[in-house]
Amino acid sequence: MYAIIEVGGKQYKVESGTSLEVEKLNKKQGSSITINKVLLVAGNGKKAPIVGTPYIKEAKVTAKVLGDKKTKKTISFKYRRRKSSHNTKGHRQSLTRILIDKISADNS
Repeated sequence: MYAIIEVGGKQYKVESGTSLEVEKLNKKQGSSITINKVLLVAGNGKKAPIVGTPYIKEAKVTAKVLGDKKTKKTISFKYRRRKSSHNTKGHRQSLTRILIDKISADNS
């Protein structure tokens, strides 16, 4: 059974036991979260997948927070020729690693 969920404005295909990195969530390490923004549930033995409009009301995905991390620094460099002008900026995105525990769709 798999589902397509939306976390932090991005969509992810997840199965039970999948770990993924999402936009930073304000949760402590080891805590459990419930994701209600489920777009699709499929592969649960039924003929057709369940598709939401845009979300499935009865479906939810529970996950465990494994910890926070930051990505590799990306450098933005702006240069203007013959102007003695240049600007360097760096950015590190904060991420949260989660582990998918259970996918449930109760609209049988």
